[in-house]
Amino acid sequence: MKTPRPRKAAPAHTAPHPAPRPARQESTAHPVPNGVAPRAPAASRAPGIVSSSHLVSPQSVELSEFEFGLIVAWNAFSRWAVRCMAAAGCPDLTITDVLLLHHINHRARNKKLADICFVLNYEDTHVVAYSLKKLMAAGLAQAGKVGKEVFYSPTERGEAFVQQYRAVREECLVKSLDTELNADIGELARLLRTMSGMYDQAARAATSL
Repeated sequence: MKTPRPRKAAPAHTAPHPAPRPARQESTAHPVPNGVAPRAPAASRAPGIVSSSHLVSPQSVELSEFEFGLIVAWNAFSRWAVRCMAAAGCPDLTITDVLLLHHINHRARNKKLADICFVLNYEDTHVVAYSLKKLMAAGLAQAGKVGKEVFYSPTERGEAFVQQYRAVREECLVKSLDTELNADIGELARLLRTMSGMYDQAARAATSL
């Protein structure tokens, strides 16, 4: 009688091991609140229209653009004022002479040297004093003493040239002005006065270094 062979145990069914999941990468971006669209990356600022690129600060490219515009505008205005006065009949005046002649005509009030320098923001009184002497030598201005103070005023000849300057200005400049820009020009004038104060303060700070 044959002895039966022992049966081999059936191999246990083993489930395949799941593939490892890739490690979750944490986003470094700040979470965006629900309902708020993510902000697009800021576009790089254009270099701007400037005359001194080495002075451009990443904090304010606009300041360098303003300074370039200020330089160009000042030179254009100076050229215009001198040539307008030449067309009015006084061809030998500088921009300082023209500005002083207009200012001593302002509101028909006699003015001291210190007041002229203060209003027009001239630091060097000698430049203004020399220009006033030129205007007096040309018969456009006159000086008079009140106590110890010297006051300056225009002569009749000086007043006549100022009125002629006004006529040339109206014809050549004001007529070509788009009046819709008047509000913007007013805002620009206020900005220029604000910026002049900032530059004055910065000049004081630089002097104290």
